Amino acid sequence: MSRLDKIQDDRFAKIEALQARGLAAYPSYNHTGQTVGEAREMQDQEVSVAGRLMALRGHGKLQFADLRDMSGDIQLMLRADSLSEDDWAVLELLDVGDFVAAQGVVGMSQRGEVSVMVSGLQLLTKSVRPLPDKWHGLTDVEERYRQRYVDLIVNDEVRQVMLTRTKVVTMLRSILDRKGFVEMETPVLQPLYGGAAAQPFVTHHNALDADFYMRISDELYLKRLVVGGIDKVYEMSKDFRNEGFSREHNPEFTMLEFYWAYADYDRLMQFTEEMWQEIIQEIHGGLEFTYQGQQLNFGGTWPRMRFADLLKEKLELDIDQVSDEVSLKQWIEERNLLSGETLVGYGSMLDELYKKHIRPEIVGPVYVTDYPAEMLPLAKRLADDPSKIGTFQLVIMGSEYLKAYNELNDPVDQRARWEEDMARSEQGADDYQVLDEDYIRALEYGMPPTAGWGMGIDRFVALLTNQATLKDVILFPTMRREE
Repeated sequence: MSRLDKIQDDRFAKIEALQARGLAAYPSYNHTGQTVGEAREMQDQEVSVAGRLMALRGHGKLQFADLRDMSGDIQLMLRADSLSEDDWAVLELLDVGDFVAAQGVVGMSQRGEVSVMVSGLQLLTKSVRPLPDKWHGLTDVEERYRQRYVDLIVNDEVRQVMLTRTKVVTMLRSILDRKGFVEMETPVLQPLYGGAAAQPFVTHHNALDADFYMRISDELYLKRLVVGGIDKVYEMSKDFRNEGFSREHNPEFTMLEFYWAYADYDRLMQFTEEMWQEIIQEIHGGLEFTYQGQQLNFGGTWPRMRFADLLKEKLELDIDQVSDEVSLKQWIEERNLLSGETLVGYGSMLDELYKKHIRPEIVGPVYVTDYPAEMLPLAKRLADDPSKIGTFQLVIMGSEYLKAYNELNDPVDQRARWEEDMARSEQGADDYQVLDEDYIRALEYGMPPTAGWGMGIDRFVALLTNQATLKDVILFPTMRREE
């Protein structure tokens, strides 16, 4: 018999002992008392607290226990002469991990620790599986993600990270609401996926006998709402991309997108700084913090660097001269910069050059602006240089944190850009966007000049909480099946 089996057998035996005394191991309970945090401030007053036992110690007629709820921990002091015979019998059948309710007066122990001098004790839930002694010592870190419920119990840092995530999401919504944006819900299950170049999850609708797709982006539906007169709209949503795992990618992720009529991407850069600075100030108490050993400063106005200037400075590539797929492919091959890569299209090759040779060196925060038009078929061309688009990407520590651009609202140009992007699929490209006829129809009714913005919440929270991988800020990350 394994050690775990022995422990569980012992705890099931305790349940039988409780039942023999006429006591339930899993009774119903309605707590009308105090949280642990409230009780700690109520010296010399009677309280009623409930929570999980995190430690049991002592012997004989004096026992101590640590009780935890969401608000914190408090010590329970249990004396045989202060409890009824039944309550003392219950105490002898308790284990770390059990949930209990305790009543008593708050006082101080001889060691100066705030304690409830327990006069009444009830078992609320019997735990039949023991908590790990040294959760940090597990060699298989995937178990922490797979059994997040245990990770939250024993690892205070993880719990604080997840609570910070909730706080950040609440603040983002509050800022947008305060600025007059309206949160709307758009379809998760879509007849046609769009808004990004990504592989979707496909499912089948039996009643309609048609394939549907889990959304990869909210963009096209939110912009339909701008057409419909919702000038400032956002959605905090779950998106899904049927792609691989990495420390920066999870197939299911949380995205915040907003669209702002009568604004441009320059205004969105200013708004991004205001939004981020408010949140960073709240979380860190200032605009500087350390991420993975690198000190970052988010104060002031953040630098802006044009995409073309970065290529010229870092790679000596002038995209105004090398301006088509054939000449760019030759330029790359002569310098062996993307060996082993099979890329189709001028925009895709530029994007890969940037991601491989330029972005990893950027510490930031830096706005990378004005991409070539071939890279984003949904973005509007710049009036003074139609080969470029009004866009920016926020880069920090070599990673993209958000992207925004002036939205293309010319239905003729939108159709042409999509058709050009889809044509690459015939050459073997898989990073193309699909043409959406209904969206074109919406644009034909007229969409005002609009700027749009999208940010991955998981990556933002990882930055704020100094986590190296997204799995550490997602409560239940996507995992391989447990064998």
